[in-house]
Amino acid sequence: MKLIKKTVPLDHNLFLFGDDHQGSILRHKEGWEQLVDMINSEYEGVSANFGVDHGDIIEAITIDDPRYDGETTEGNILAQIEDAIENRRKISDKLVCILEGNHPLKLWRFGNITEKICKELGVEYGTWTAKITYESAKKKFIYKHFCAHGHRSINSTADDEKRRRSNMELILKRLLKNKCADSLINSIGHTHKLLICEPTEKLYLVDDGKNIKAKYTKAQARDETGYINPDHRWYVSTGSFYKLYENGVSGYAERFGYDPVELGFAIAIVRGGIIQDVRKIII
Repeated sequence: MKLIKKTVPLDHNLFLFGDDHQGSILRHKEGWEQLVDMINSEYEGVSANFGVDHGDIIEAITIDDPRYDGETTEGNILAQIEDAIENRRKISDKLVCILEGNHPLKLWRFGNITEKICKELGVEYGTWTAKITYESAKKKFIYKHFCAHGHRSINSTADDEKRRRSNMELILKRLLKNKCADSLINSIGHTHKLLICEPTEKLYLVDDGKNIKAKYTKAQARDETGYINPDHRWYVSTGSFYKLYENGVSGYAERFGYDPVELGFAIAIVRGGIIQDVRKIII
């Protein structure tokens, strides 16, 4: 894990993305370009944009890997590394960190590829998991962010689509809620699912000695230790840029029988130091 501090304005947008898989022809190149354009543009009236890359920045599948095929693997590992660096040059000054991923991790016998790319770009290497404290220019605490590449899939076999999505959001919450108790936003990559589990407000009753009054618990609330109720946190699975199908070829996701997923990324909208919303951007 890496502990990181980042100075940001009270009004900013935080782009949460990952699983770019540079080196596969199934990579959604236009979707990545859309991400880069959005990070470098004003969004919702704010141009202070930052990003956390959740890893698997290259495909990293070698010829002796059972997933390898000569049709969908594009470029050797050195070419993938160079391309991954070039893909991020235009946004390197906006990146808070880049996380490790299971794909480049398979090639650790050759060295730490993700860390090498980070050094080349001048971006913080977040290891597998990072905990980021965002603070203002005056060192005023804003919020904490727990982020990791992740290690499990998120699926549901429920017949109803609404129930399936609800189940997957709850699985996401269960995977993350015990990892960190004081982070308002918690995010993972790896799953290739684009999911957002919002904070849940709960009704409670109080009295003032004369009347009973209804109130609601609120997100952003922390106790004196910094603890945030798990129901009051944001949970995000950051999607991917890896397509299931491409005309004329069959990748390993297709051969393994995976279902299609929404491709894209998420954006946390922070105004006045408060996370107002986390939105899905489908590419």
